[in-house]
Amino acid sequence: MEDRETRDKILTGAQSLFLKYGIRSVSMDDIARHLSISKKTIYQYFADKDEIVTVVSAYHLENDKKVFEEIKGKSRNAVDELVKIAACIKDEFKRLNPMLLFDLQKYHTKAWHLWLEHKQDFVRQSIISNLQQGIEEGFFRAELNAEIIGIARLELVQLTFDDRVFSSTRYSLAEINHQLFDHFAYGLFTDRGRKMYEKYKNEPVNNNDLIPNNK
Repeated sequence: MEDRETRDKILTGAQSLFLKYGIRSVSMDDIARHLSISKKTIYQYFADKDEIVTVVSAYHLENDKKVFEEIKGKSRNAVDELVKIAACIKDEFKRLNPMLLFDLQKYHTKAWHLWLEHKQDFVRQSIISNLQQGIEEGFFRAELNAEIIGIARLELVQLTFDDRVFSSTRYSLAEINHQLFDHFAYGLFTDRGRKMYEKYKNEPVNNNDLIPNNK
């Protein structure tokens, strides 16, 4: 097996375990066992688990950028973009362990800072851009301050993962996100925008069409 292929296999396998079980509970032995390779092989490519977490995080965030850009390019208007993003987030949250962000913040500083930079730069600007477009198109209320609302949306996403606020034993990430997103979205719309939103969100969305091929 080629070096690049082995390295990518390790990253893909580690990511699937992190998403399902969280990061702290997954050991290097777990990754090796999951991939049916030796731990020694993993150490040929990565110094430690922290490096794997950092690289996996960087790859995941880069893919997020591609997905957001793909959605923007294929959307008919700001409402359509909002609906498509919501569908992708819902699909992703079904696969996420609720402890993932907490594990990053507490145990993997480099990866956590990558997430914070991604959130404050790319995601924040994407939300603001969508809000400004929606206001210009007449779908979102003209009196909205796009920057303030954009920041509020960012914090709502992060709040989803806070077990002190939303107990993971009572609520799933997908359900918390759905409720908060729907509440957020209805606060944006003009009457025209609301009708458009309710029309679009009942249309089938094929998330596979929005996932770029990274190979």
